[in-house]
Amino acid sequence: MEAEHLQPRALASRVAKGLLDKGRPEEAVAILAAWAANGPNDVEGQTLLAEALRIDPSSRLAQLAFERMEGITGDHAALSEAVARWSGEELVRVDRGMARPAFVRAQVGFNNNVKYKGQTFHIQTEDSGLDKPHVITHLFADGGRVIKSHKRSYADQVRRDDVAGYVRQLMKGQQLEMALSLRDGRFDAIIEGRAVGGMEVLEHAPKVDLQKLATQKKSRVQADGEAAATPSHDAAPSAAAPEDDRVCFRLHVQRSLGGGPAVYEPRGAHAIIGSAGAIELPGERFCQPREAEIRFRDGRLWLRGVDSYNGVFLRIKAPVELGPGDELAVGDQLLRIERNPLVADGPDPGPTYFYSSPKWLSAFRVVQVFEGGALGACVLARGTTLQIGSSVGDFVFPSDPLVSGVHCLVEEQAGTILLTDLGSRTGVFVRIKGEQELVGGDELLIGRTRLLVELV
Repeated sequence: MEAEHLQPRALASRVAKGLLDKGRPEEAVAILAAWAANGPNDVEGQTLLAEALRIDPSSRLAQLAFERMEGITGDHAALSEAVARWSGEELVRVDRGMARPAFVRAQVGFNNNVKYKGQTFHIQTEDSGLDKPHVITHLFADGGRVIKSHKRSYADQVRRDDVAGYVRQLMKGQQLEMALSLRDGRFDAIIEGRAVGGMEVLEHAPKVDLQKLATQKKSRVQADGEAAATPSHDAAPSAAAPEDDRVCFRLHVQRSLGGGPAVYEPRGAHAIIGSAGAIELPGERFCQPREAEIRFRDGRLWLRGVDSYNGVFLRIKAPVELGPGDELAVGDQLLRIERNPLVADGPDPGPTYFYSSPKWLSAFRVVQVFEGGALGACVLARGTTLQIGSSVGDFVFPSDPLVSGVHCLVEEQAGTILLTDLGSRTGVFVRIKGEQELVGGDELLIGRTRLLVELV
């Protein structure tokens, strides 16, 4: 925030912190003591005084500030000089001339490879630091040819208290933006030599079309990806919830190995998926009596999975950000994202190393989960990417008819693990652990049963 928009005491706190970080504690204490006494003896003033005493418990100025705040008379000339010196105008001047302490040098950037149409491209995002506040992302091909470059300035943000985190998010967004734009075919003409790439200076925020899902236990995500406050499930129904037993939604059965109705039409604002509720899924061996619940509230339909059971999965519509422990269903395969174990294969006192197969750098691994929870095959990403399919890829399932030849891609980009459906016939499903809003056309997977959501 600009100095002119801050209250004087808030600005004093910020300037004092900056001076302290620069190794100038005496000036920091003087500012804190001056502005603690320069105003009412309230919580804000007492906080400034406490910070001054924390820096220097024996500070004479801090003692004088305490006396003035408590109405104790005495010789306060030194304090008056500090108040006069560190006026509001002086604080603004010092704040403007002082580089923010969050970071001065450029932050470490991102470097990732991306596979696209049988080629490997490299994306590199760099920060130039506060003295040259801009972020540049380059897309390389053919061992070094620059296909496209994006540049954004953050000169108007360098005085933010959270500038380091802001720039980090800008770098991450710009890296992901370039990767997703490549996948969307926006640079095909440049790659094929039919158009010229070059540097593009952008003013809008990075456009990253990622789908957010409630993959964490206590998360609650709306259909548009925005996080929402989580209401108590024990609370009384809201005024917008139906008070009768009318139908609010339907679940059309697209696949079932155990029979049952073709359509479920539960009545009321709440329905249980499982034999204990209205959506029974008879014959589904992987469905507990209370596998999940659906609630209609304030005109919205919400799904909540029970974390301790087999779970309910939602079909993704765009690339999704995942983390270690998240589970996905590809065809009839249940897979889990995991971190790679720490390398501990150094030499023994000999010194000799354990003999092993060659190792390559890997950002994560994907593990197959069998019925009963036993672990099956495990595949490490080659670098930052892992492709799944029935005929092409790193993790191949040739005997699963529901897995497409090239089904999906798991990759690490800008410190984030992304899951992308590569146009598969049967889709990719991610386990929901929190509360997720459903819209018409969403597809659910419970065990081997697939359901299509229709809002009434």
